[in-house]
Amino acid sequence: MTAILRGNILHTPAFGALEAIPRGYLVLEDGVIQGVYPSLPETFARCPAEDYGDALILRSFADLHLHAPQYPMLGMGMDLPLLAWLETYTFPVEARFQDPDFARVVYRALAEDLISSGTTRVAMFSSRHTDATLILMEELERAGVTGLVGKVNMDRNGGAVQEGTEESLSETLRWLEHCRFEHVKPILTPRFTPSCTDGLMEALGRLAAERDLPVQSHLSENVSEGAWVRELHPDCAQYWETYDKYGLWKKGALMAHCVHSDPREQEAMARSGVWAVHCPASNVNLCSGTALVREMLERGVPVALGSDIAGGDQLAMNRVITAAIRASKVKAMEAGGAFLTVPEAYYLGTAAGHRYFGGGAGFRAGDKLHAVVVDDSTMPPPVRELTLPERLERALYLMDKRHIRAVYSEGRRVLVRGGGDQE
Repeated sequence: MTAILRGNILHTPAFGALEAIPRGYLVLEDGVIQGVYPSLPETFARCPAEDYGDALILRSFADLHLHAPQYPMLGMGMDLPLLAWLETYTFPVEARFQDPDFARVVYRALAEDLISSGTTRVAMFSSRHTDATLILMEELERAGVTGLVGKVNMDRNGGAVQEGTEESLSETLRWLEHCRFEHVKPILTPRFTPSCTDGLMEALGRLAAERDLPVQSHLSENVSEGAWVRELHPDCAQYWETYDKYGLWKKGALMAHCVHSDPREQEAMARSGVWAVHCPASNVNLCSGTALVREMLERGVPVALGSDIAGGDQLAMNRVITAAIRASKVKAMEAGGAFLTVPEAYYLGTAAGHRYFGGGAGFRAGDKLHAVVVDDSTMPPPVRELTLPERLERALYLMDKRHIRAVYSEGRRVLVRGGGDQE
């Protein structure tokens, strides 16, 4: 079935490149993009169009690092450094997800919050609890969120949420047996090196190889964490080697933070096709620092953005995009160099994540549509007519759920407020 969307289209066909098509057309066939046009080809002249008027049609957001069970603790413990924050807030809250009813309430709210904020693709940590993790995947699927979810593995230094090594492995296998969702797939998730024994890491590495599963974890987030890793693995010169020696350092692995990754670690990421997920709000909130995003990109490290709730205090990815810009400005003032521009940060919060999942950087023909329609007409009135790039910038800084008229995920319209008009 042919469908046409009309509006002001903005996307990034490459890092830092912004393409704006005023009152353009997105042509879809069964949810798959056929093309983006400044004027409608005659072939489609008789097809009905969903006209969003003067609204902006943008790529939807992709959040490649967040902790689902931390959703109830957003905005809590922001005065604590990472390791103290984990002990005081995170582990006690995550222990609550032993209760499936509690998990259902929280995860349904989270899934709906993601979609209503324009996020359609995620890579997400659950807790260690198999049943709660399956509930999370079910609720994401129901809401229209696509991507990857991992049952967390941790058999040491986890307090109330620690599990035994054999239990961790057997429950991981049970979870994998029940992962039968169309749009939400499994990803192996050793929480981070200090929380996993050598035996657990080795077993997860074998499982990743045997089943060709992706991996996500944390890397070089915090100075104290890095020192702890060196104590636990004196045979490893750098943090990344603790994953590499067990087969968990592989193409497509997602490593969150990378705040203190030096050139050698960055080169190892680029060489192996490991992704860095920059979490600017979390890194500032937990006093970890700010990742050298441009340096990583220049070395060939693929980089995307993550909200990292609840270390990060904002789930909406437009807020994460602007936090990345601010963090890069502080870094540029301290160390020199160029900060991230709006088109560059917009790319990292949208196109980069879509590329991780196999999509194109922009609205590429052949991709299923992931898009958000933003009505900026109720934002503060400008003193002059704004260009489309200016309107995008303002939307990223000011938009909230009130401004989102529609969300498309995997070619499906999963949210609509007010709808469009038929031409």
